[in-house]
Amino acid sequence: MSKQGLVLEKVVLLGRTFEEYVLYFALDPEALRGRSVLDVASGVSSFCAEANAQDIHATAFDLIYDSSPDEIQSRCEPDLDQVTRNIALAKTYKWDFYQSPEGMRRYRERAYRAFLADYRTQRGARYVAGNLPRLPFADGQFDITLTSYLLFVYEHRFDYKFHKRSVLEMMRVTRDEARCYPIVTFEASRSSYIDRLQSDPDLGHLTFEQVRTDFEFLIGSNFFLRIRHRAGAK
Repeated sequence: MSKQGLVLEKVVLLGRTFEEYVLYFALDPEALRGRSVLDVASGVSSFCAEANAQDIHATAFDLIYDSSPDEIQSRCEPDLDQVTRNIALAKTYKWDFYQSPEGMRRYRERAYRAFLADYRTQRGARYVAGNLPRLPFADGQFDITLTSYLLFVYEHRFDYKFHKRSVLEMMRVTRDEARCYPIVTFEASRSSYIDRLQSDPDLGHLTFEQVRTDFEFLIGSNFFLRIRHRAGAK
């Protein structure tokens, strides 16, 4: 644990709920009905399960979907225990929404339990295994792509090349836009990769917009990055 932020030695297996996604990405659930949504690096989030129950055609993508439900379940509680314990010591969080580490834990537990219930019946259907920066989907297969708590926040683990290739691949499979949240690291510092992506000539066919939201847990996390295809670009 650093003096300021949460330090994680690995990418932990934590889930977020549909409610949290709506806040993270400023989503309008009604506008998503009937549309196709890809959740990249979704882990044990319940967004996919809850979205499909609302007639949103969501697909979840993550490396862990090579594992059985029981194997995944065995990791959920230890990872959640670790984060709940460590996050109470970090100085980079605002507790307005969750109120306390235990309040956060209740959201995370609800997410992974709903995920597991859906995964047991829908594995291989709407849960697709794989690893960024490659996606096993067709060009323009999805209307919108979401990714939370992987890109930017783990800047210390994934280099710029990984971020660039991941953005290109997400936009290859996305017709409209991708949204990435948050755009700060666990030290609550704006990711240094944002400016590099915006100025990279290989990404000149894309536009990048930092959009403010009304949700902030990790300090500075009240923005997501919206990526779109530049008009007229090929």
